[in-house]
Amino acid sequence: MPVKALPGLTLSRSAMTILEAAEAAGRLTLAGSVDELLEMAVPQDQVDPEGYYTVGYDVPGKGVVNECKVCRVPNGIAANYLDPYMRRRDPDCMLIADEQHTDKATFKERFGRSFDKDRAETLEWLSEQPIAAFFFETGLPGNPLTGLAICPANAGFFGLGLALLQGIVPIEKVLEAGDDYYHEAVVYVAPPFRHTHFDGKQVVVHNRRFDDNVRLHELFSYNLYPGPSAKKGVYGMLLTRGERADTPWTTAHCSTVQVVTPYDNVTTIMHEGASGGGKSEMLEHMHRAADGQLLLGKNLVTGDVRSLTLPRGCELRPVTDDMALCHPELNPDGSAPNRLSLMDAERAWFIRVNHLTQYGIDPVLERLTVSPPGPLLFLNIKAVPGATTLIWEHTEDEPGVPCPNPRVVVPREYVPGIVKKSVTVGIRSFGVRCPPCTQEHPTYGILGMFHVLPPSLAWLWRLVAPRGHGNPSIVDQGGMQSEGVGSYWPFATGRRVDQANILLKQITDTASTLFVLIPNQHIGAWDVGFAPQWVAREYLARRGATGFPAGELKAARCPLLGYHKEKMTVEGQTIGNWFFDVATQPEVGVDAYNTGAELLTNFFNEQVQKFLHEDLDPEGKKIIEACLDGASVEEYDGLLTSAV
Repeated sequence: MPVKALPGLTLSRSAMTILEAAEAAGRLTLAGSVDELLEMAVPQDQVDPEGYYTVGYDVPGKGVVNECKVCRVPNGIAANYLDPYMRRRDPDCMLIADEQHTDKATFKERFGRSFDKDRAETLEWLSEQPIAAFFFETGLPGNPLTGLAICPANAGFFGLGLALLQGIVPIEKVLEAGDDYYHEAVVYVAPPFRHTHFDGKQVVVHNRRFDDNVRLHELFSYNLYPGPSAKKGVYGMLLTRGERADTPWTTAHCSTVQVVTPYDNVTTIMHEGASGGGKSEMLEHMHRAADGQLLLGKNLVTGDVRSLTLPRGCELRPVTDDMALCHPELNPDGSAPNRLSLMDAERAWFIRVNHLTQYGIDPVLERLTVSPPGPLLFLNIKAVPGATTLIWEHTEDEPGVPCPNPRVVVPREYVPGIVKKSVTVGIRSFGVRCPPCTQEHPTYGILGMFHVLPPSLAWLWRLVAPRGHGNPSIVDQGGMQSEGVGSYWPFATGRRVDQANILLKQITDTASTLFVLIPNQHIGAWDVGFAPQWVAREYLARRGATGFPAGELKAARCPLLGYHKEKMTVEGQTIGNWFFDVATQPEVGVDAYNTGAELLTNFFNEQVQKFLHEDLDPEGKKIIEACLDGASVEEYDGLLTSAV
């Protein structure tokens, strides 16, 4: 079909030029289905004798640089990057090229030049390549963000990932829409520029072209790892759209699950947090030992082990894995007052499986990925053409060192028990990766099994969003880092104060929500993995999303941690004070706890000052000033209406 027959493309002259050039040279594939991209991911007439298709590019001065080896397997497509650096998202990859308002690093600041020349060279390079292009949609059904992806044809696996994650639009639908079809976004993919222009680094450039005549968000992806661009880059487009709306809204960085107890009570939990904060794990069933018990933790000093016996866990109905559309139209009739309504913003989930190191840890996901209803995309997982790819066999960055970020892209309709509509949230949790804390090595790993937060503190935690200990998803910079407002700040293109205001209004408008804080990896001297999250989920679902009666909670020693229980009984088994007040652990003590509290407080004070902007909501300013003045938990409780 001729490109000129498609309406709307004339609104993006640059995209039209590339597609027309490729079409004239007989090297354009305008895909309208995932099946077409599957065929392009591993062209069978171009595989080597072993069955691999190598994606590479001619780089001036370097010759052909191979980026990735891709192969067909019975359960989908598997891609492995040859450079270990490309197996994780670089946290500094995002740059802004335009003159719109932003607090993010700009292209000109990083490289000392305007993006205009690089943009022109990118478009020229693409005009000379075989091209795979397709339309996609993301966001609110009925009013989605419509986009166009333009990739070099040999990067079919990248296009496949984008199409799975965001949803490819059939060409017939574009034709039926006629002149009403308008693509608001374009993704351009030019992998060799990583070497020729950007010193081998991952770079993703946002170019927002918004004025009286143009409404177009361009994204230039200069790498082949989908995380920074096909996943988080499109996430940035959604955040930009929500920020610019007449009634601003956001896309939360969270997983969401409906938890059905053995007594048929249903509680919806929304779990936010930085990468590695336990979003995917909130959707997982508890990982049990061979005897059926849940390992609660192992003491790193004494070697003691604590386990729980939970004969029957709750039923899990997944809703979102990473991105939740929090749009006001999802509760138009006010049927859920003071509660947040949301729905999934993605068509597929980008699931990290680094914690699955052997068969049998997560039977549900293992069964789904070994024999899926349709093809999956595997990244950074060992693969042999024609042999089933197994999610617990991870590619090694070097001999004996597995890649910390193996991934699988799973269409959400393949997920058992998936919820296909919007839901209303009862409990809103925030996850933090914590290091061990002991007397000899005090750290901020002082969080107990779970803490209950006043809404004002819940907002502060979403401003600071600690990235936490040993993050597996990104190139770790070491030490305590902030993921930034909402924990989605790395993907946002605008100003942090605008997102802070959106989140403050969202929390203020949902005052009856129960806000909790949950650590993972360590509680003081105990190595706990994600057990706190699973135990808290089981307990909170059983008791419901109501507040706690007076006297049931105790103010934490560190005011930033809100309140905690002193002990907890789950299915007749008691979890004692050591797991709620870390200072009571003999291996930690009050002094080490206080040192950790000071580290955490200093970090918060450093981060929240960034939001003291003249455009910050006055209520937000009061909360930040209270934080800087060392407010007590009770003082935080009085700043916004609390569900505690």
